Amino acid sequence: MTGTLVLVRHGQSEWNEKNLFTGWADVDLTERGIEEAHKAAQALKERGIRFDEAFTSDLVRAQHTLDIILEDLGQTDIPVTKDKALNERDYGNLVGMNKDEARQRWGEEQVHIWRRSYDVRPPGGESLKDTAERAVPYFEKHILPRVQAGENVLVSAHGNSLRAIIMWLEKLTPEQVLKLELATGVPILYELNEKGEIVHKEVLAHDAAA
Repeated sequence: MTGTLVLVRHGQSEWNEKNLFTGWADVDLTERGIEEAHKAAQALKERGIRFDEAFTSDLVRAQHTLDIILEDLGQTDIPVTKDKALNERDYGNLVGMNKDEARQRWGEEQVHIWRRSYDVRPPGGESLKDTAERAVPYFEKHILPRVQAGENVLVSAHGNSLRAIIMWLEKLTPEQVLKLELATGVPILYELNEKGEIVHKEVLAHDAAA
């Protein structure tokens, strides 16, 4: 028996477009982000997947992406759980700052370390390790058991909370996860067996992200 887990990073947000550190700032999708969500829904529609349940973060950009997908799939009747455990990594004092300005202030190398190291925190913020320490236990307790039971579950969240979950699922090392890039609005489909092991993985890339 297998269940299906679909992870999708929200579509482009207003601050993605402006090259700002977003973190827990509650910004919505751009027009492009809305279009990416529709394309994600189309990719899932082509698979004919009927979801049993969906999970999303406490932030509007992930919720809006999920709403669009479920509306397009005609599956707005399924239970949806929202939890801040699935929120994006908190970038602390960097939130709202342009990434290029941050590089000018602290240097290319330091900003790269804050963005791409596993366990180094930006000032006042979270590391990827910190993000994993809230996202993964939530996934193990609330999401994984449903997939192991044979359900089809959709998760709409963020680049870093999803990277943390994928790291756990695929047993990636901290070095490997740093190279993992998730495109906005592109569903990643996993089939998991009753032990939670990956039977099949597929990235449902649409033309804009190919």
